[in-house]
Amino acid sequence: MELEGLNEITSTGELEEVVGAPLQRVLDKGDPAGFTLCLDERTIALPERPGNRRVDGFRNVLANPHVGLIYFIPGRGDTLRINGRARLLRDAPFFDRMVVKGHRPSVVLLVEIEQVFHHCSKAFLRSGLWDAETWNPEAVPSRAHIAQNLERPHDSMAELERYYSDERYNGLLYDANA
Repeated sequence: MELEGLNEITSTGELEEVVGAPLQRVLDKGDPAGFTLCLDERTIALPERPGNRRVDGFRNVLANPHVGLIYFIPGRGDTLRINGRARLLRDAPFFDRMVVKGHRPSVVLLVEIEQVFHHCSKAFLRSGLWDAETWNPEAVPSRAHIAQNLERPHDSMAELERYYSDERYNGLLYDANA
């Protein structure tokens, strides 16, 4: 379909000219229930745990402190959404309150809340996200398969399956050397 008068964005450079740089990436966080520490009515703190040591999201916070958070609670269809301004902290007196399995966070994302709202459950209801009978994990290639095709073509599938296994990850969840 040909449309006239369109000014298409075809590169990240062009997009950055319009929306600013760097482009935002999702910064996923997770810990046992209650991992977000409420410091007061307008301020929360989220701990950084050992992981893949990619800091894309943190670089974004340094360049653009505006963040949007979404909280998923297993079994519930609605989500909690929080928008605000974030800062990165390397230490603060409350870090000791965020210890999990003997591990103190190395960095904390401090968010000054500007907006809080719930999002309805329609998307989860339509998708059947929490209904195990609708799950079909084999419909999507495994992480090991994707890694072999896109990132690590010389590694054996058996080696990649071990590397990306839940068993291995469970052993590394709070390992500072992971």
